[in-house]
Amino acid sequence: MTFQDVAPWIAIAEYELLLFAGIFLLIGAVDEVAVDFAWLYFRLTGKGRTLEVDRADWTHRELRGRAAVLIAAWDEAKVIGHTVKHALNAWPQRDLCLFIGCYRNDPATIRSIGEAAADDPRVRIIINDIDGPTTKAGCLNGIFRALCDVEAEAGVPFRFIMLHDAEDMVDPAALALVDAAMDDFEFVQLPVLPQPQRKSRWIGSHYLEEFAESHGKTLIVRSLLGAGIPAAGVGCAFSRATLEAMARRTQDEGPFSHKTLTEDYELGIKVGSTGGRSKLLRVRGEDGELVATRAYFPSSLTHAVRQKARWLHGIAFQGWDRLGWNGNLGEKWMRMRDRRGPLSAIVLFVGYTLLVVVVTHIILDWFGYAIPWKSSAVLNFILLANLVSLAWRAVMRFAFTAREYGLVEGLRAVLRLPISNIIAMMAARRAIFSYVRALRGEPAQWDKTEHDDHPAAFVLQPGAR
Repeated sequence: MTFQDVAPWIAIAEYELLLFAGIFLLIGAVDEVAVDFAWLYFRLTGKGRTLEVDRADWTHRELRGRAAVLIAAWDEAKVIGHTVKHALNAWPQRDLCLFIGCYRNDPATIRSIGEAAADDPRVRIIINDIDGPTTKAGCLNGIFRALCDVEAEAGVPFRFIMLHDAEDMVDPAALALVDAAMDDFEFVQLPVLPQPQRKSRWIGSHYLEEFAESHGKTLIVRSLLGAGIPAAGVGCAFSRATLEAMARRTQDEGPFSHKTLTEDYELGIKVGSTGGRSKLLRVRGEDGELVATRAYFPSSLTHAVRQKARWLHGIAFQGWDRLGWNGNLGEKWMRMRDRRGPLSAIVLFVGYTLLVVVVTHIILDWFGYAIPWKSSAVLNFILLANLVSLAWRAVMRFAFTAREYGLVEGLRAVLRLPISNIIAMMAARRAIFSYVRALRGEPAQWDKTEHDDHPAAFVLQPGAR
């Protein structure tokens, strides 16, 4: 068999793959553009605008009731001390209580919490009487039960319960703003702002643009369409009555389900599906900086893939199994977007494979091995439409990233597009295998992210920017 015999089949395969990838990429592009234009409409009509406040004024406002902040910690000795110390300094309110759950076989984390808390009575360390790690939901449920005991002892319930992670740097104005929002909502989510990492400009910093778009555009559209807002697990607060109702609905000895890897996402969606009112609370201080939770995200490829695989497994696969497709049209649209990750990764893989095929095709032509190639009007239109959508996507990514992090980081966000795609493909592969193991009966594990640095370590005073 000669090359001339194989060449037509190569051309057919190349054409069909181009058609497959082009059509599905275009469907994804239309989906993204629809969200973009919905956001632009809400922005122009004033419904999606960001409020502005005096950060200093809100930092020192007393709360209208008791507030609890729940933090689950396993092997977090490197960062939990910074989180506790900064939160206590940033939030001076006397009605605040930090509940931090840890494990009896993790003395380093317990010691770090104790040293950071000093003698502040607002900190309560909840030590699990079993060895860790369990699931994160299991740890949170243990904290929740301890909170119930504190309420029973004091005879005064908490007004709302807020979730944070061991690596978070809170905003000084956040607590009082959430407290005020609880008059009208059962669930409030503050934006999350990943912090740029000089040591990981391309891996750790690729989260910047993803959260800038998600929490600066997509969640706004979700909220205004009446769709449920997923909880990010940090900077999210629930009314006390809502968590109590969720605890009664589950069989997990608390409101957090240990049967999913993304208990926070599920809890936020359930609030909306049960008639609760949700709010993405986007507020800027007088300095123009967003009131948000700041943190460093995974800086290595391995840890980034592992974290995103957990998100895909919990949101795309388990979310489909556990939450279904109920709700209005806007809700169904947003759930479809939540669950498209694995399919998108497959399409991206085909696209990058095609890139190799096309380059090989060009090289073969140079060496005189011509491949008979015929395009079509349909394919040409699809390719042109995808090229235009890619340019539009780059503009939107630049704009949202530059708004929060500056022009240089906005340009890097565009250059990081291929890296984001590669991480997504690797995470999808891991998530699929993880889901298959779960179907075979393997229990969920706390596949936590390692943290070495904390943004508060580089802040001279609470709220410094």
